[in-house]
Formats: sequence, C-alpha cells, structure tokens
Amino acid sequence: MAESQKKQIPLRLSAKLYGEIAAWAEDDFRSVNGQIEYLLTECVRRRKKGGKYAPDERDALSEPSDE
Repeated sequence: MAESQKKQIPLRLSAKLYGEIAAWAEDDFRSVNGQIEYLLTECVRRRKKGGKYAPDERDALSEPSDE
C-alpha cells in the first residue's frame, strides 16, 4: 500500500477515553481522527527509536467494570 493511501479501520473507544482524546485534539487544533493518527505515529516512532513504553494507564481511562 502506498504511503499516500490510508487504511480505514473501525475503532471502539470508551466514552471517557474518547472525551480525553477529543479535548487533547482541540488543544492541538486537530480533529479526533488526526489526533489518534498523530498519537499512533508517535508511539511507533518512539518504539523504533528506543523501544521504551510509558507506564500502562489504560485502566484509568477505561469504563468501570462490574466487579
């Protein structure tokens, strides 16, 4: 696939995570889609550069479970 072509994928996010990304996108003057693409691109770039990951904080942004 040529780099100018973009692959469309369905993506499911919790309402809380979507809200966080939407607010961040607004701060950066991007669309939500543009913000997600930017974040994924940065993650891949950083992984290729050093292989280091930020601490996993997904639980803080996910919907509460029925425990």
